[in-house]
This record gives sequence, C-alpha cells and structure tokens, in this order.
Amino acid sequence: MAIDGLIILDSTSRPIIQTSFRTTSPSYPLLHVDAVNEALQKTPNGQIDPIIYASSQHGPAACCHLKVGTLRLLCPIRGSEDPVFAFAFLQTFVDTLQEYLGEVSTASIKDNFDVVYQLLEEMLDDGNPLTTESSTLRDIVLPPSFYNKIMSLSGVSGLSKASANPFSSPIPWRKLGLKYNNNEIYFDLVEELDAVVDKAGVIVTSEVWGKAKSHSRLSGTPDLLLTFANPQTLSNLSFHPCIRIPRWIRDKALSFVPPDGKFVLFSYRYSPPSSNSLTAPSSTVPLPFIVKPKVVFEEKSATLEFVLSSRSRGPIENVVVELDLGVSAQGLNCTVPAGGTWGFDPKTMKLRWEIAVVSPSSTHVLSGYYHSSNGRPRPSRSLISTFSIPHHTFSSLKIDQLKLTGETYKPYKGMRGSGSGHIEWRI
Repeated sequence: MAIDGLIILDSTSRPIIQTSFRTTSPSYPLLHVDAVNEALQKTPNGQIDPIIYASSQHGPAACCHLKVGTLRLLCPIRGSEDPVFAFAFLQTFVDTLQEYLGEVSTASIKDNFDVVYQLLEEMLDDGNPLTTESSTLRDIVLPPSFYNKIMSLSGVSGLSKASANPFSSPIPWRKLGLKYNNNEIYFDLVEELDAVVDKAGVIVTSEVWGKAKSHSRLSGTPDLLLTFANPQTLSNLSFHPCIRIPRWIRDKALSFVPPDGKFVLFSYRYSPPSSNSLTAPSSTVPLPFIVKPKVVFEEKSATLEFVLSSRSRGPIENVVVELDLGVSAQGLNCTVPAGGTWGFDPKTMKLRWEIAVVSPSSTHVLSGYYHSSNGRPRPSRSLISTFSIPHHTFSSLKIDQLKLTGETYKPYKGMRGSGSGHIEWRI
C-alpha cells in the first residue's frame, strides 16, 4: 500500500513544496492541483469533498486533501489504495510540522524550507511511510533554531548536528541514554462529542471520540503499567506501537515503554453503558446544553429565535451557533443579551452567534429577522453549534494507578481532561 506523493498549496492554491513523484509523469501532480482548484472555484463557501477525482494517463486517481490554516495538503492516490491510509499519513505529517515549526503557515514553511523538505524525504520513502516517530526524527532532522541559523550564516563551526547513528536503540521509538533532572509524565485526555438532534429535541445520534496525549520526560528505559478505573466503556481502540496488546486484552491495563517527548498513547471511542445491555443498544451521551430553534416564514421575510439552555455543571466556553440563511438573505437584524455577539458573513451567507462563557443553568436567547430578495426565504434546515468545556471529559475516564519498573526514581505524574463538541440541531 503506497501513496504517490504529497503537495503543499499556499493560500492562493499554488504549490510551494512537494515530494518527488518518481513513478509518474511530470504533469501528474499538476492534474491534482488543477482538480482541487476547479472544485474550489465551483463552491462559493470553499467547502469541497475531502476526496476529489482526477483523471490521468496513469489510470483512475483521487486526490485526498486536508486544510490546515491557510494551507492545503494534497495526497494523490491511484487504483485501489485506501483513502484512510492517505489521510492518516497527512495527519501524522501535520502533527510533525506543528511540533517542529509551531504554527504551520506559508511563512513558517518558506523560512524553514530545508527542514520541511528533509521531513518529507524521511517520512515518505517512494510512497511508503518510513520514519514517523518524533523521537527518531529529531535525531535525523534537527528542529529549526534561530541561534543555529545565525551561527551557520556567520560560518561558525561546532553547531549541533544530526546523530551519526540514529537507529542504534533496540526500541524504535525511544533513544538510549536519556537523562532528566526532573522525571515527569503527563496525560491529557482530549474528547470530542459529535451529535445530531431532531426537530423534537430527541438525540438521533451522539458519539464521543477521544485521544490520550502524553508528554514524557523520563530518564533511562522505564517500563510503565497504567490502569484505569472504568476501562470497559472504551471501544474502537487504536494503540501506539509501544503498547503491549496481549496485556490489554488480558487485564485491560496498558503496559509500555514510553517514547520520549510528546505522543498519542491511544485513541478510543466512548460507549456509554446501556440500561439493558442484553437487548438495547448503548445509550446516548448527554448533551451539555440544548438549543431550541424557531424560524417563522413569511412571504419575503423570516423571524428567528434561538434559545440556548445550559445543562452542564460547569461553564461552557467558546460556544458558536451558525445558520446558513440562503443566497437571497439580506437585511439581517438580531439582538442578543450581554455576553454574546452576532454577525453575518455575506460571502458564506451564515449567521454566527458567539457566546464566550455559558454559566451553569443559564439561558441565552437570540432573536431577529431578515428579508429575502428572491421570494420565500430558504435557510438551511439545521443549526451547527461548536463548544469547548475545560477540565471535563464525557467518558469520565480516570487513571487508577501508574506503576514504574526498570528504574529507581519515582516520577511526577499528572492528568487532565478537556472536552469539545460539534452538534447539529435540525429545524
């Protein structure tokens, strides 16, 4: 299983860097760039399918693309290649760029062109992912440093260089001889709720997907055993290669030698327990707030009223509610209480309602009206809301114990959780 290559487009949809397409003609990557640009020109809001078909002399092909800030990453594939494979590599490459460059933008890539090109060469070998582990990559490709740039331009010798033997460790994801004055490891549980609610306020579907992100700064070669208080609620698990799968199957405990630095230990899906596990499917995840939308249509206008009520025990932050009003919308006028703002984007024709903080048991109301220049208004039949809840997880997953063997020190350990969500409210 292989992909053809990778192309990075800037904000004007022009290529700024790409891998070497050795097995295709020189025009092959340009066909995919043109296919994406043509699809973008046909959609006024810039929302296109994540997979674009592109015909070529090499047979049927598709372009998997991912938008990151103002950039767009393209990954052409051919034949029977699985698009999920391409998207997995794209996300891994983006995570690596963020770790190396911080903010991924046109300016940061141009300023560190040599580093980005080296990463492409090391991470993708003739269409096959090669070295994707962060700790190993840092031995091969040094992260950019302002000090190193100034010194190299000045002709100063003796600067830090890549390791002469980066693959000397018997553990692929961990270097030998690591030493820290303070030994510590942190776990961040990041969960995202995706739900759909019908007109009657009944939850049609609700899913929670999560990741256990870790930051390890441990000396030597520690062997960790991590246990949870309620592991039975987790499903669709995807583990880092360091995890010993048989131990999890037998004891529902994670046994592993951690990589150095930041990494994703595992990802999962949360399945809440059902009241009757024998006959009923798993229960839905409770929503942190409810939105009651009301739209009354007239001949050439419509009135709006959105009522948002909190059901959370803690504050909900960065709440955004959006509604597409249709291409003929004009003259929008709304009122919101203190603590909220509203706006209208004439390009996307979307009403956007923002609330910085929704306090527990509070209620917020947006009311307004707008006109239609082309007969009866035709807004979207659903609201889209996003939000975040700090120090909260929908699964209530808790670490029971962390044991360390193989080393004599006692590490400092910490855990925190955060939740976010995307909910569609049908009108």
